[in-house]
Amino acid sequence: MFDSLFGDLEPALNDFIASDIFQVGVRALAVGILMIWLASAFWAYRDMRLRTASAVWPYVAAAWIVILTPLLFLFGLLIYRIVRPKETIAELNERALAEEAMMAEVQSRPHCANCLRPVHDEWIICPTCRNRLRRVCPNCEHLVELDWTLCAWCGKDFERTDASGTAYMPTARRQPTPSRPAFAPPSVAPPARTPPPIGPTGGPGSPAGRPSQVGTGPR
Repeated sequence: MFDSLFGDLEPALNDFIASDIFQVGVRALAVGILMIWLASAFWAYRDMRLRTASAVWPYVAAAWIVILTPLLFLFGLLIYRIVRPKETIAELNERALAEEAMMAEVQSRPHCANCLRPVHDEWIICPTCRNRLRRVCPNCEHLVELDWTLCAWCGKDFERTDASGTAYMPTARRQPTPSRPAFAPPSVAPPARTPPPIGPTGGPGSPAGRPSQVGTGPR
């Protein structure tokens, strides 16, 4: 029964294959596969141009699809999608611009120069690393930057730094030595001690005060 059935279908199948409709369909299918194969190679070329700045790699991608023939080009497309760059040049540029904008925004905010942590505008010392951020003007008590040489609010002049980087400290003034006057008054000598006056009888210890011995001896 089956032999007779297959025997009847075989001539009909052969007639269908040999018919013009089947031949046109096969040719159309072959042309379609060929066009998809070439279009895939062109797509790989354009896609690689968007993902690299090199002028060689787009041709390499297209040649890879062409070499695999219409029978294996689907396998080539799968391999190409795996190994191609993940981002296009436009996406890379957009991401770079976004990162630069983010970095500019972060840098515009006040941050510690030592630990790069964000700090407040009115902080004097970084609470993380204890780095000195600002100082207070001793005159008006406004916050001023460390590199300012004078206060922008009151004009107070701060201590400048010399070439060695150390703070300028004024030296103590020398006390002026008293100068002698050009004319010095003469020194007054103490009054001389005058001897006591000698009377007619003479004072003590004087010859006149002694008893006279004239005439006391033998004549």
